[in-house]
Amino acid sequence: MNELKTRIHDHIQAYSSRLKEIASFVGANPELGHEEKQASALLASELEKLGFRVERGVLGLATAFIAEYASGAPGPVVALLAEYDALPEIGHACGHHLICTMALGAAAGLRAVADQTGGTIRVYGTPAEETKGAKVDMAAAGLFDDCDIAIMAHPYHSYERSGSSLAIDALQFEYRGKSAHAAANPELGINALDAVIQLFNSVNALRQQTRSDARIHGIISHGGQAPNMIPDYAEARFYVRGASRAYADELARKVKTCAEAAAIATGCSLSVSNYEYSYDELRTNEALSGAFTANLLANGIPEADIHSAHDNGSLDLGNVSLRCPAAHPYIKVVDAPYELHTIEFRDAAQTDPAYEAMVFGAKMLASTACDVLTDASLLRRIKEEFAASQA
Repeated sequence: MNELKTRIHDHIQAYSSRLKEIASFVGANPELGHEEKQASALLASELEKLGFRVERGVLGLATAFIAEYASGAPGPVVALLAEYDALPEIGHACGHHLICTMALGAAAGLRAVADQTGGTIRVYGTPAEETKGAKVDMAAAGLFDDCDIAIMAHPYHSYERSGSSLAIDALQFEYRGKSAHAAANPELGINALDAVIQLFNSVNALRQQTRSDARIHGIISHGGQAPNMIPDYAEARFYVRGASRAYADELARKVKTCAEAAAIATGCSLSVSNYEYSYDELRTNEALSGAFTANLLANGIPEADIHSAHDNGSLDLGNVSLRCPAAHPYIKVVDAPYELHTIEFRDAAQTDPAYEAMVFGAKMLASTACDVLTDASLLRRIKEEFAASQA
């Protein structure tokens, strides 16, 4: 390990007690997307103490921020992405309390050497990844267009290389019919719940003709008020996912056609809307991902322990990856094979071993960013790959 990385690691290690305090606080005080007032304020304040200039309320989003340290010397712009929203009822079961503190720790380490490496360090505070991810708004506004890389690390039960994610649309279908007494005069009613059931049956049939990367799953979010009344209103919500934006759009069109057919069959009216943001697929920059993996290997993680990603979820980082080179590797923080979005993972991710792993993840993020700041050939490969992916 070279002198710069040694200084980075030493600085993060010296700062580790504070990182653990922050992770513990955020983990114990879960806040839903766009409501992360405590987490956002704490992170922004901490970055200011480290010498970063912080812009709060970015794009009018109350809990979004961008923190920047410009060295004053020419060089790449490296973006570290922080997430801090929790899940309803089960809190930080996706480990976002560790994601944001890994970004903070990496920023602290890079700040210690930035005047020597040159370039600019940014930390993007990105609310609501689970629902209406701020990265979508930030990417659309061009806030990543001048970044040379964007990187974050996600906690998990194993080390995984950055892979891909599925593009997603969140579709809401509302049917309106006519209420009637279900026993006395059902012939006078138009059953909106029947339309929802027809929609589910049609989607179930559609699944036979979809590619293996398709994911279509939904719930009945409103099915009526009482069994003795013909429901005059019913609502269903679906996630429609595909390996690319183009295929997700194709699937969404087919599901909407199923919904229209159900409306015609039952005599209901239909309205369709998006109840959460659409995310694009993640396109990992392999040169950047390889640099992160090389740092894991250099710091004692056996190659056999670093797996290929099998992520079939959806990330708002996908939208960022279409605007600048990006990577989303996974850091092992728990020893048992607990899956994300479970109570078991939540509890294990708020223990001392998980916090130690978080500190290690911060070092790996900072080391990778340091490589980009100091290795012109690496940066060239990253940019060439990104340009090819855009073409």
